[in-house]
Amino acid sequence: MALAPKFAGQKLAASSIAPKAVHTLELYLDYVCPFSAKLFKTVFGPLKSTLTSAPYDSKLVTIFRQQIQPWHPSSTLTHEAGAAVLRLSPDLFLPFSAALFEQQTAFFDVNVVNETRNQTYARLAKIAGSVGVNEKEVYDLLVISDKPGKDGALNTGNKVTDDVKLMVKANRLTGVHVTPTVLFNGVVENSISSGWTKEQWEEWLEKNVV
Repeated sequence: MALAPKFAGQKLAASSIAPKAVHTLELYLDYVCPFSAKLFKTVFGPLKSTLTSAPYDSKLVTIFRQQIQPWHPSSTLTHEAGAAVLRLSPDLFLPFSAALFEQQTAFFDVNVVNETRNQTYARLAKIAGSVGVNEKEVYDLLVISDKPGKDGALNTGNKVTDDVKLMVKANRLTGVHVTPTVLFNGVVENSISSGWTKEQWEEWLEKNVV
């Protein structure tokens, strides 16, 4: 599936100029899913140098697709923060994601249940600030007003609501449900496990990215 330009920060490329790729690897990940964290930490950690160097830098595009799992209520809030970072500093989306995955348990149910939505946003904005994104600007995109809209509307959302709607709409077209899910050239690749090591990934890449 094509990637909207506003979400360009989700793409892993060897340079600022996207490669003329033959293959596409799409990783559907949820910030509050432990298995998504495992897969992210391998692919965007030790495997990153493999993906961004020859021969894969000219043959493969890797995309992190944000997948909200609504049975984790804080999932929406964390992915809204990802959308805010994409809006402000797309080049810092992957560093932000790495920092958020490292702290993901701070956004599990028992750690958010007694705070307001805006308090959760404030903590997410602070994580964005820790990787160089403007914390105040992130919070401004996320914060929910406690006042009705000019037309009296009470469900006004925030400044990234439309971006999240677009992500969800695109993801629904693929039929992806749980995370992590990996699509290779648009088809679900069930052989890939979140527990794969760098070496297992490299073995798979050698066989499939030709």
